[in-house]
Amino acid sequence: MDESAKEPPRPAPVKKDAPFAELPGRWVGEGRIGMAEGKMESVKCRATYFVNGTGNELKQNIRCASAGGKVEVKSNVIAKDGKLSGTWNELVYNLGGDMTGEVTQRGFRITVRGGDLTANMDVIVMNDRQIVEIQFFNSSLRGLTLILKKG
Repeated sequence: MDESAKEPPRPAPVKKDAPFAELPGRWVGEGRIGMAEGKMESVKCRATYFVNGTGNELKQNIRCASAGGKVEVKSNVIAKDGKLSGTWNELVYNLGGDMTGEVTQRGFRITVRGGDLTANMDVIVMNDRQIVEIQFFNSSLRGLTLILKKG
């Protein structure tokens, strides 16, 4: 069989014991942010991930800018036995809370709750790309969808 006719390699499943091992470094990309009043804007984002040596602790900084303003998120996450816990803070809108979630075959499923913030977040990791979808509830932000590429 012709080697070039083979399917491209599928991304390896995320490892439950070291789920952040492939993430350290800088990621850049763009997406869309939705505001509570229904307005949608394009955003450009830069994310930096710092991971400990065993791949189970993550410090994350994300900065996004759109025509209407900025979003800046800092989070600290620990993975243990496939479960995630930590803190999530958005600095411009002053939103934050405790993060809980789980490692999935394709990435991470996370819930953030705190004060007046509730948000659900899905992160899909595919080799050198990430798809991040955040749904906000009871907030001036409605949602954020990003596609990030490592580099």
